[in-house]
Amino acid sequence: MPEVDLVFPRAWVEFVDPADESQMMRCDLTWLTSSYMCIFGQGCPGIYQESPDTGCCTLGAHFADKDDEKRVASFVSQLDDKHWQFRPEGKKVRKSDWIETDDDGERKTLTVEHHGQSACIFHNRADFHSGAGCALHGLALTQGREPLETKPDVCWQLPIRRTFRTVERQDGTSYTEVSIGEYDRRGWGPGGHDLDWYCSGNTEAHVAVDPVFVTHAAELTELMGKPAYAELVRHCEAHVRSRSALALHPADPH
Repeated sequence: MPEVDLVFPRAWVEFVDPADESQMMRCDLTWLTSSYMCIFGQGCPGIYQESPDTGCCTLGAHFADKDDEKRVASFVSQLDDKHWQFRPEGKKVRKSDWIETDDDGERKTLTVEHHGQSACIFHNRADFHSGAGCALHGLALTQGREPLETKPDVCWQLPIRRTFRTVERQDGTSYTEVSIGEYDRRGWGPGGHDLDWYCSGNTEAHVAVDPVFVTHAAELTELMGKPAYAELVRHCEAHVRSRSALALHPADPH
């Protein structure tokens, strides 16, 4: 099978955040030096068999918080029908046109059905004049921006996972641990195990020329800050030079 097991040996590095000594960065070197790349439009079969052309956009995107929603809304207002296949015709776009509330009361992007495939309302389908892909992503490229500026947080972060936890030391002091690692199936919750296909641990998606810490520099810088990312690069480069066989991602080519 092209997808590897979820559990395997990983190499981690910890270092103090140069910009905030109360934070400790904990980074998965195995993942960050792997050859993963997003293969949307280059063989990605989608997370569900019935929606092979919509990648991981099938379920829509949940907003991280109000600031995330507000930021995305500012770019939605800039989309015209040349960028966005499902833009409501002939009127000013309101939030109710593209936001819905799920069964748990969480706000997310609306999903729409098109030719039998349901996906995020911003996902332009293959029959759109510019082809399949995210309207907000396309807007960013048109404007010379990083897509992380225009897209919901969950969309541009995937498949990098950032988590926080408070660590209590034995001497009564504490610090915030910021972990940067792989957003594997488990990151989706219990439903992640039901996905028909998923990329991060799949050999079909580990085909990049450069490692994740290079190809995802913009995203990692946004998640960690410039000083911490610079320190991460130093550790990743050292790991690439000296890593052991146990520290390799099993989905990487050997």
